[in-house]
Amino acid sequence: MKSSVLIWIGCLVICSSAIAQDETVLRSSIDTTIVISNTAGIETFQSKSTLDPDKAALYAAVFPGLGQMYNRQYWKLPILYGGAILIGHFIKYNNDFYNDFRNAYLANIEGTLDESSPFSRYTEEALQLNAEKFKRNRDFMIIMGVVYYLVQIVDAHVSAHLIEFNINDDLALQPTYHPREQYFAQNVGMSLVFKLNK
Repeated sequence: MKSSVLIWIGCLVICSSAIAQDETVLRSSIDTTIVISNTAGIETFQSKSTLDPDKAALYAAVFPGLGQMYNRQYWKLPILYGGAILIGHFIKYNNDFYNDFRNAYLANIEGTLDESSPFSRYTEEALQLNAEKFKRNRDFMIIMGVVYYLVQIVDAHVSAHLIEFNINDDLALQPTYHPREQYFAQNVGMSLVFKLNK
């Protein structure tokens, strides 16, 4: 009995939310106001940013950093390219050592490893383990590079959305400290401060 009641309540909630979601968005190319009209015929007006989040994501996908430039967030470019250069450096570093240890391992198997080579002091097993280690590190850094590329696309998309919000001093998060005398304990936390303009 209880489960059938819960199922009916769940169906009512889903149906009511599906009806509430039916709205039409009309965009105007002249100004930055959009008109939202729902099924009841009530129209509301909202301010919209002139930046298009989809365009920012597309620019960032075509060329990393272009989405941030589209959003006029030029301060992110040194961070973006610095991280890309760092990831590229570690990919090359691990790839070079992987190739050196792999070639030394193959030369050791064939018996052509030169005695003056710095790899001649390694055993065959050590050469193989080091080659596998640097290959694994290189592959991990390549995956990190792909993730970094996708994160900068998401950053451009989300930043274009968030630019439309007004941020002022009326709403702020501030650290708080409340000493309590009851148990000689102290409370540290965050408080949300909202100021009303008079």
